[in-house]
Amino acid sequence: MTAMTAAVAGGPAPRRAGLGVATVLVAKRAVLSFLRTPQLVVVGVVQLVGFLVTFRYVFGGAFGVSQGLPYVDFAVPGFIAAGVPFTLIGTAVAMAGDLQGGFIDRLRSLPFPALAVLAGRVLADAAVLAFSLSIAVLVGFAIGFRLHGPALAALAAFGLCLVYGLAFSWVFITLGLLAGNPQAAQGMALLVFPLTFGSSAYVPVGSMPGWLRGFADNQPITPMADTVRALTLGPHAQALLGHPAGYYLTRSLIWTAAITVVFAALAAARFRRA
Repeated sequence: MTAMTAAVAGGPAPRRAGLGVATVLVAKRAVLSFLRTPQLVVVGVVQLVGFLVTFRYVFGGAFGVSQGLPYVDFAVPGFIAAGVPFTLIGTAVAMAGDLQGGFIDRLRSLPFPALAVLAGRVLADAAVLAFSLSIAVLVGFAIGFRLHGPALAALAAFGLCLVYGLAFSWVFITLGLLAGNPQAAQGMALLVFPLTFGSSAYVPVGSMPGWLRGFADNQPITPMADTVRALTLGPHAQALLGHPAGYYLTRSLIWTAAITVVFAALAAARFRRA
């Protein structure tokens, strides 16, 4: 019985679900939907492994990285950082599907906090991203990547990738709400390709032509990838990148905060009007 019906009947209005409980429920539904769709899990892992193996064995011989580092040690940290937005493309599709299929409208008809719909999606993305990044790390070590810094710094790099993922989750939630249907959402989400390939994720920025270098230096993936490198490559990092880890960490966190604030506000505004 809805709150209005209960009030007319003279009975007590149903209790409103708490934000924390509601957020966990939405996140649980999203994670279970992911796990119950084997093709999403299998295709995601195969695609991830395929990209890593391609860059390691097909393109690796064409790139030379100085400071005594093989290309695999340069590429894997960048690949993992760049894999964050790729992993979350499905968020835009899922959000558009929930909107088109009426799931969000059903939640709105219940005493359910609206913020939990968005926060639960972000929480689910963190869980899916942790799984995907763990697979990427294992594959990276399997194809020859080796740490050159302390293990705690590498764990910090992994945690930072999750933080970056929370920011990009808001981006894809916004795209899904704007698209309105899964097909359009998937097309809009592919706009992430220019950001990842026009960055330092796979090759040093210094090897790019001047016009592209300006773009690569002033977009979020480059400082994120270089932060992960700075934390995993140890003494080689500063000689290779030109700045200490703190420089890239500061820039990447500024980008993360800016993306989160802007797109969380856009997502909330669009959700209210959707």
